[in-house]
Amino acid sequence: MKKSLLTLIAVAAMSTTALAADVKPALVYGTGGKFDKSFNEAAYNGAEKFKAETGIAYRDFEPTGDTQGEQAIRNFASRGFNPVVAVSFAWTSAIEKVAAEFPDTKFIIVDSVVDKPNVRSVVYKEEEGSYLVGILAGMASKTGKVGFVGGMDIPLIRKFECGYEQGARAAKADIQVFQNMTGTTGAAWNDPVRGGELTKNQIDQGADVIYAAAGATGLGVLQTAADNKKLSIGVDSNQNHLHPGSVLTSMVKRVDLAVYNAFTDTKNDKFTGGVQALGVKEDGVGAAIDDNNKSLITPEMQAAVDKAKADIIAGTVKVHDYTSDNSCPK
Repeated sequence: MKKSLLTLIAVAAMSTTALAADVKPALVYGTGGKFDKSFNEAAYNGAEKFKAETGIAYRDFEPTGDTQGEQAIRNFASRGFNPVVAVSFAWTSAIEKVAAEFPDTKFIIVDSVVDKPNVRSVVYKEEEGSYLVGILAGMASKTGKVGFVGGMDIPLIRKFECGYEQGARAAKADIQVFQNMTGTTGAAWNDPVRGGELTKNQIDQGADVIYAAAGATGLGVLQTAADNKKLSIGVDSNQNHLHPGSVLTSMVKRVDLAVYNAFTDTKNDKFTGGVQALGVKEDGVGAAIDDNNKSLITPEMQAAVDKAKADIIAGTVKVHDYTSDNSCPK
C-alpha cells in the first residue's frame, strides 16, 4: 500500500512537471521598444507577473521594423513555444499565416481579431477609457482648449481621439479639441522629439491639457507639457509617476492582463480562442488616480468620472466607437 501511494505521488509529480514543461511562453512586442513606459511595457509587466508567480520563464522579442514580427512569431512557434503572444495590430496577417501553419500552438493577438480556433483575440473599448479621461481634461482645462497627439494614423488611434473628444464635450460642450497624428508608419510609435513638437504647437494655440496615445512618442508629449507647465494625459500603462503633478491622469489599458491571462490559461489548460472585448465594465480600461495625481483631481472631477463609469456600465451612456463607421460625432 505504501509503495503504491509513493508511486501515485511520483506519477502525479511527473504529470505536473510534464504539464509545466508544455508551457513555453513567448511574447512579441509591437515596434516602439519593450520599455516604452506604455503599451509594450504593460505587456512586459504581465509576463513578468506570470514568471514571478510560477517560476516559468518566457522569451520575448522586440521588433524594430514592421517586417520582423512575422519572422519572430514563426520562429517561436517552430521552436515549440506555446503560447505565442503578439502584441500589436501590426502582426494580424502574421498571426493569420503562422496560426494556420501551427494548429497545435496557441496564439494570442492584442488589438486585432484573427478568426482561427487556436487564436485568442483581445481587443479593448479604448473609446470608453478615453471618454473618462476626456471628462477630466474638459473639467481641468482653464482655456477651454485641449489637445490630442496620436501615434500612427490608423482607425485604432482615431478611436482613442474620438472617445476623448466625446468625454471632453460632455464636460464642456463648447470645448475646442486639437488633434495631430505623428505619422503613417511604425516609426510613429517611437519619435518623442516629434511628439514634443506637436505638443508645443498645440500649447501655442492655447491647449492646456494634452492626451498622448502614441507609444514611446508620448514620452515627448508628457515631457513638453511638464516643461511648459501644462497638463498631460498618459496612456496604456499608468504614466502618472513620470511627471507627478503634471500628468492629470492616464488612460490605463490592461494589456498586462491579456498577456498574464494567456500564459496562465495555457498553463492551466483553460485556453479558449475567440474574441475578448474589454471595456469599463470588465475593468479593461479606466482612468488612473493615485498619489501622483490625486492633488489634481477635485471631488467634483472624481464624482463625474464615477458617474460616467456607472452610466457606461448601465448602458445609459454609449460612447461612439470610431472604428464602427470611421466617424466621430461632433
